[in-house]
Amino acid sequence: MVHSSPPPTLARIPVHLTLLVPELIWPEPADQFTLGKLAAPGLEWLLARAHLERRPRRPYEVVLADCFGLAAAPFGPLRLLGEGSDDARSGHWLCADPVHLRFHQERIILADAGAFDLETEEAESIVQALNAEFADVGRFHAASARRWYLRLNVAVDHPAEPISAVAGRRVNGELEGSALPLARWLNEVQMFLYCHPVNERRQAAGQPAINSLWLWGGGTLPAATAPAFSAVCADLPLAAGLARAAGIPLHARPDDLAAVIASGGERPLIVLDQLLARVLYEDSEGWREDFAQLDARWFAPLKKALGGKVDRISLLAPTVYGDLRYELSSGDRWKVWKGGKAIAESAKELAR
Repeated sequence: MVHSSPPPTLARIPVHLTLLVPELIWPEPADQFTLGKLAAPGLEWLLARAHLERRPRRPYEVVLADCFGLAAAPFGPLRLLGEGSDDARSGHWLCADPVHLRFHQERIILADAGAFDLETEEAESIVQALNAEFADVGRFHAASARRWYLRLNVAVDHPAEPISAVAGRRVNGELEGSALPLARWLNEVQMFLYCHPVNERRQAAGQPAINSLWLWGGGTLPAATAPAFSAVCADLPLAAGLARAAGIPLHARPDDLAAVIASGGERPLIVLDQLLARVLYEDSEGWREDFAQLDARWFAPLKKALGGKVDRISLLAPTVYGDLRYELSSGDRWKVWKGGKAIAESAKELAR
């Protein structure tokens, strides 16, 4: 009798998931409307078993670039590359995002274009006028109504915080960074914008004027780095640009964990940025809704997947409480004595 050998079994590939979730925890720990009775069984289980490393607070853009080994990253050309523009591969580019500055209690509040409506036609009209008036400085480009860029004719070092670090916040003095090289020229831009017909129409209609630009992330596209991830799953242009620059496969932000397990490879980076805009624009109700979906579609499934289809989880959470880094390995699922803690309680502990 001939006995056939059983087919060889394929060794399971260990999967290490890295999730970047900006504003994972609501920034106001005493806000009972938002954090009170917040059900998060999946995340609470994960955080209870994770090892937490707490670093100083950093904007999510900096944390994202750090995932690719980039310090002082040139966000301008990287984000532009993620918009699908190969113009980013040459020249010195900055992000030149349209903003509205207003006085409030003797302070200046900066609102980025995510806080108000701005039509594509309005953006294109302003950018064309800027290019005609300031051609000696550089060339402006509007990839979308909200995201503008400036290619300088002569490279200038202009260190400034990413837009997420200043949007919706009060700015001391005239403007933080008023001593930077482009600050004097930016004053000319502000005076030019004040008289632009688009702004005149917006002010007449009671809409915020585009009365300044936030210049940040200047530099040239860096040389390609060794791939740290098997794939990048994100909808953010900056994440897309980092993936393209590193030659890593790029996928749209998936709806749930199952989609990543099916196509993300053994070391995917997933950027779940749903909560970011909710915090920037103080939408607590929207934050609760998105948070509940994240727990149902990601954190609860991760609880079941850890030790099975997933061997390791790195959860990166840039928040007002700091740059929070939670690490879990497959053995952590057996820490049955670790009880989950309400997110409201975790927020209070972090605030203390």
